[in-house]
Amino acid sequence: MNTRTYTALVVPASTSEPIRIEQVEADPQALEALVGGPLESVIRGDWHVYLNAESVTMLLPVNFRAGQLMHECGLDLDGIRGTAVFLGRGEHSAEADIPDHLERLVEELFGAPLAA
Repeated sequence: MNTRTYTALVVPASTSEPIRIEQVEADPQALEALVGGPLESVIRGDWHVYLNAESVTMLLPVNFRAGQLMHECGLDLDGIRGTAVFLGRGEHSAEADIPDHLERLVEELFGAPLAA
């Protein structure tokens, strides 16, 4: 099977790890490996974010940067935990590359170019 890759924004919960842009495979196993467990998706306009669906029961660390980014985009969710993987939304809700405006917002909020 030929799985397509997309440019994603990966926001680790640990502030010692950089927020980064990376190519990810759009298959559940690859995304589950990034978030560390079963997937939960939150959709907002032209993007969505994958989170670990069991983050609360697994006691993953709170992801303040992902929470702040979502808040700036008008989405208030309490206690975002673990690594967050942001992807764009294409036609018919298909995966797509992360939108440029989200990438720019991250650089504005956190004051540094994104690690590649």
